[in-house]
Amino acid sequence: MAGIVRIAAKGRLRFAAEGPNRVKMRRFPYPALRIPFGDIPDEGAASETTPMHPTLNIAVKAARRAASVINRASTQLDLVAVQTKSPNDFVTEIDRAAEQAIIDVLREAYPQHGILAEESGASGDGEYLWIIDPLDGTTNFIHGFPQYAISIALAKNGVTEQAVVFDPTRNELFTATKGSGAYLNDRRIRVSKRTRLAESLIGTGFPFRELEHLDAYLATFRELTHKTAGIRRPGAASLDLAWLAAGRLDGFWELGLQPWDMAAGALLIQEAGGLVSDLAGDAGYLESGNIVAGAPKVFAQLLAVVQAHRPASLTA
Repeated sequence: MAGIVRIAAKGRLRFAAEGPNRVKMRRFPYPALRIPFGDIPDEGAASETTPMHPTLNIAVKAARRAASVINRASTQLDLVAVQTKSPNDFVTEIDRAAEQAIIDVLREAYPQHGILAEESGASGDGEYLWIIDPLDGTTNFIHGFPQYAISIALAKNGVTEQAVVFDPTRNELFTATKGSGAYLNDRRIRVSKRTRLAESLIGTGFPFRELEHLDAYLATFRELTHKTAGIRRPGAASLDLAWLAAGRLDGFWELGLQPWDMAAGALLIQEAGGLVSDLAGDAGYLESGNIVAGAPKVFAQLLAVVQAHRPASLTA
């Protein structure tokens, strides 16, 4: 296909032809360039973007509204009021303000939908349920540690159909619609292609709310320290799951999470080609709060290690 290819976004990778039948990837740092090309196969001409589902558009609007609340507060952390919900679990006025901003947007568009939110709890009923964490990683936020996110999911009759995880510090927007793939901003994302646990970077979160199963967790941690390329604990589960969907992590496990920590991130991983389960390898992670996820070949190996240290008293 001879003609012109328009480079529409700064820093995007696009095709550049070299020689009669060679195609090479180059990074063009300038926006809106028009560059003449020779013959380029049609297979490479498809757009990376697809139209966003209308409901997902509303979720993105809500996430950005919450991000504006969070970003303003992040410049004056000394003025943020902090309360303790339980040991090692905090809430700020910013969590509540961001949550209300999200709910206002969702209620305006879908007043009949139910809502399950971390700070205000459950309200409404029906076949549609929004699952919201307005500020996942509150402890990080309080300390100025730039690893936190807004997580919004929509479930229909218990099945998650839309997902948004927004990182306001990096302006990274992870989105997914069931059956339509996962995206980071306008780019399609896939889980990593790694096949061996020994080469994998694994994410996790410490079981800080309930310490009953800490020994089992530490035994798993110890074995994986020996059997992987490394373990990371950034402190915001929804963002960890989004990073797994984008191929930045190869696997993830954690105990004692809440639905709003996992719902959006789990759909991102599934739509990016990964696998997600509870500790039994089933789909009950939103109910149990215990999750294992990973790229397809890594997932089974990670699950086997986690299961080997699961005590009988730990719900799958």
